[in-house]
Amino acid sequence: MDEKRFAILIDADNISAKYIKNILDEISNYGIATYKRIYADWTKPTVAAWKDVLLENSIIPVQQYSYTTGKNSTDSALIIDAMDMLYSNNVDGFCIVSSDSDFTRLAMRLRESGMMVIGMGEEKTPNPFIKSCHQFKFLDIIADDDSLTKVKKESDNVSCERTISQVTSKNTVDKSMTSIQIITSEILNIISDLQDNDNGINIGEIGQRIIKRYPDFDVRNYGYSKLSRFLNDIDCLEIKNTYVVLKNDISEKKAQGLQISKAIKNDVIDIIRNNNNKALMSLV
Repeated sequence: MDEKRFAILIDADNISAKYIKNILDEISNYGIATYKRIYADWTKPTVAAWKDVLLENSIIPVQQYSYTTGKNSTDSALIIDAMDMLYSNNVDGFCIVSSDSDFTRLAMRLRESGMMVIGMGEEKTPNPFIKSCHQFKFLDIIADDDSLTKVKKESDNVSCERTISQVTSKNTVDKSMTSIQIITSEILNIISDLQDNDNGINIGEIGQRIIKRYPDFDVRNYGYSKLSRFLNDIDCLEIKNTYVVLKNDISEKKAQGLQISKAIKNDVIDIIRNNNNKALMSLV
């Protein structure tokens, strides 16, 4: 199966060069980067750090002078290039790297044309841009190598009434990030709505459904490395191989099943007794 082709478009005015490895590593999870372009007024000293990583990572710099003070010409250049790439039919998706809400309409337009849109930026990114993407990655959280060590794993499970400990690299959840209470509640609703037997719901399906509703969802935002560990810390859930079930739901279904079976058996016995059929009674 062919990998999806992505265009990576970086707004150097709003993203630090320290995130370059995280950006490229993240997009490799979705496909290959056929375009890698970065936009800035390269005469400014504020983007000097990017110059050291461009050649090393084969990223094409696009020069855009700031003709008027207060106007962001970089945004316009990125948007124009994105539309040119869209109509070239050479890509399957776009990765827009910025913490600027000015790209919200661009992301929406690309989605309308059937393109997959991955957004990347810092926690300060405005919600409109986050919600306009299929998925959004917080680079400052991903880049923090210590984030996973700052959470107690596999311990102190929480109940459905409470929430998982709110742990990020800064021990706080930014207001632009979907709260862990909302995510936990949504997971419980998904499982409750879809579970129709004791087999439960596939972990992968839960992840896909959550991302569709909350594009910024990534377990790393809350200090976990895997979705299964995140789910395991919700006390009312039980993981069976790659499936998740509600503990209460399991016990209730089993109890109901036993009650129904017992009631049916008693009804059959009563019918047989009423008909004085000793031969059939021996089979019950």
